[in-house]
Amino acid sequence: MVRYAAKRIVIALLTVFTLATVTFFLSKLLPGDPFMNEKIPVSVQEKQRAYYGLDKPVVQQYFIYMGNLLKGDLGTSIKFVGRSVVDIIREFFPVSARLGLIALFFAEIIGILFGILCAQYRNRWPDYVLMVFAILGIALPSMVVGPLIRYVFGVQLRWLPVGGWGTWQQVIMPAFVLGLGTIAGNTRSMRACMLAVITQDYIKTARAKGMTPFRVVWKHELKNSLVPMLANLGPMIAGVLMGSFVVEQIFVIPGLGKHFVNAVSTLDYPLIMGLTIFYGSFLVVMNLLVDILYGFVDPRIRVK
Repeated sequence: MVRYAAKRIVIALLTVFTLATVTFFLSKLLPGDPFMNEKIPVSVQEKQRAYYGLDKPVVQQYFIYMGNLLKGDLGTSIKFVGRSVVDIIREFFPVSARLGLIALFFAEIIGILFGILCAQYRNRWPDYVLMVFAILGIALPSMVVGPLIRYVFGVQLRWLPVGGWGTWQQVIMPAFVLGLGTIAGNTRSMRACMLAVITQDYIKTARAKGMTPFRVVWKHELKNSLVPMLANLGPMIAGVLMGSFVVEQIFVIPGLGKHFVNAVSTLDYPLIMGLTIFYGSFLVVMNLLVDILYGFVDPRIRVK
């Protein structure tokens, strides 16, 4: 198990290194100049470039940035003068994380429950209805569902606030929109896992012994169906958190997503690279933890 975990850690570190390298050079390909302004003297623009190290050759900038990255320094934002990227992440990420965790919590419960119902009532109307819901949840992006939900429940019915952050009423709509794709994905995955387990001999034996349907589902079918679901948990967590970019814009939530979008439009190179590396590393770490956890749950996948 130690060798298996060590190999996964090495792969994770190489992935983060590759991500940082690709992000750095791609950001340099963005057209424009963050300091280009006719109202600012050329001498001032040159001083600004020198302050951020943008006057040096790109290769030299890369080695300087990677050296700082190893120290945990993601640079200083160009738009937020004097503020480090780490400080911006520390201030705004908790809002995005809170929204993402709430959405993920309900998405996991509802998705697993819907998947169980689909499997138990397969090829009957509950299965058809829920699968149509799952297909729509996967097909419709947040940028379509968000404004529609906001208009219906916030503007027309006035049941919930149309935006903002702070009260539980303001969390309901963005959490639902953010978790909709996860609910749909979990419904389909759980249904497939349950149907694969239902046909096993030990399930037939449990039913032949007179075990109640509830105990069969809870003790045997659900327990063994959740093991394959672990493989999707890492990307699912990171996907929900990173998917909040669009949702935060729609519902005016003061999270980290809006800063990522604004960083691209304002050519804030340190913030672009810092947030990309941060979210990418988060995804890699979640996958790493799930891989290690999966190795404990299912010893067959361990590398000898």
